[in-house]
Amino acid sequence: MPVSRRTFAAAAVCVVLPLSGCGSGSEGGSSDASGRIEGDITFQTWNLRANFKDYFEGLNADFEKKYPGTNVKWIDQPAEGYADKISADAAGGTLPDVVNVSPDLVAPLAKAGLALDLDKAAGKYKKEYLQGAWASHQIPGMTGTYAFPWYLNTGPLFYNKTLFKEAGLDPEQPPKTYDEVFDAALKMAKETDGKVATLANVPTIEDFGRYGVELMNKEGTAFTFNDTKGVELLTKYKELYDAKALDPQALTATPESSGKKFLTGAVAMNPGSALDLGNFKKQAPNLYKNIGITDQITSTGHVNMYVMGVMVNPQTKHTPAAVAFAHYVTDAEHQMSFAKQVAIFPSTAGSLDDPYFTKEDGTDETRVRVAAAKSLKNAVNYTPVLFSEQMKTELRNEVAKALQGKESPKQALDNAVEACNRLLQQQG
Repeated sequence: MPVSRRTFAAAAVCVVLPLSGCGSGSEGGSSDASGRIEGDITFQTWNLRANFKDYFEGLNADFEKKYPGTNVKWIDQPAEGYADKISADAAGGTLPDVVNVSPDLVAPLAKAGLALDLDKAAGKYKKEYLQGAWASHQIPGMTGTYAFPWYLNTGPLFYNKTLFKEAGLDPEQPPKTYDEVFDAALKMAKETDGKVATLANVPTIEDFGRYGVELMNKEGTAFTFNDTKGVELLTKYKELYDAKALDPQALTATPESSGKKFLTGAVAMNPGSALDLGNFKKQAPNLYKNIGITDQITSTGHVNMYVMGVMVNPQTKHTPAAVAFAHYVTDAEHQMSFAKQVAIFPSTAGSLDDPYFTKEDGTDETRVRVAAAKSLKNAVNYTPVLFSEQMKTELRNEVAKALQGKESPKQALDNAVEACNRLLQQQG
């Protein structure tokens, strides 16, 4: 059930595209994107070369052909420590010309004046994108939009029908609500003497959001996830943890480790994407034959979605080229072609109505893709834009203390909110 942005980073190769600029530096450039599209720009991705070398080399070459006088230098960075790298580049004045970011990564850059306001520089493109996607890189307390929307992702909940059957649960009637998940998990733990957990991850900020917790006040000035509903969710997880219905290693789990536990039958349910089905087929054919697919659990009627974007550094010396390239990467044609290579979804208006996302062909892969595309039309990015990596760590640490019995769920969430609000004040 808990699905973090990293899950899709791992599953759908959470692509990050900085355009590290020749010329991005402290002396700065122009925010006027209306001039001639020319100059050298450096395009940096996050761990994409291995799987998508041909796609990006073709994309860059096509852009150069369309705009003679431009040159795109492509650099690929390893996946680990990407947020830290952006922070270091920002502090050192070496931020790339164009950077693929998530909303929480763009927020501090926008506040520091290091993300171009696209409402001003590229507002003519706004209508090309889904309204919610364009709004996803807006920052509470600021006017403007600070990245082009790129791709979206969401996914179903997978479950192991064999494990359900062995525990006396109906494999054709998977849980549909939080209460049903918690009941099934406790029964699974009891029937297997704690050998099979149902869930492998502790709750994250997205999970509190999907449970119906008010995460922030309306002004975006304080976090509020320590309310009665937030405490209720963490109390349930404590009950699961004590009963071994939540994997004992959930406190240190990563999406990769949780995925492996699901593959080996150590946990009965795990979130994922259409991409995972191919992995199941290859790595765990018996699981694939007995895979159950159900909807994300949510109390709000809206599933969680992950949003990626491409921002432009206002200090670039080649603003017209940087803006044109960021738009080129994220336009409908190129989002659609990328979506056919990896299980992600375009943020461009009308793209999700393409037959590729609406027509069933009898395969599980297509079934997952069609269901996910449909759910994205009213999905919500539950992670607050201002919820930083540090805040995620604070929440995770406090959740761990509650599950281990070192603090009550109420105290843990009070502490997490206090720490996150302190960090929020430091953001300015």
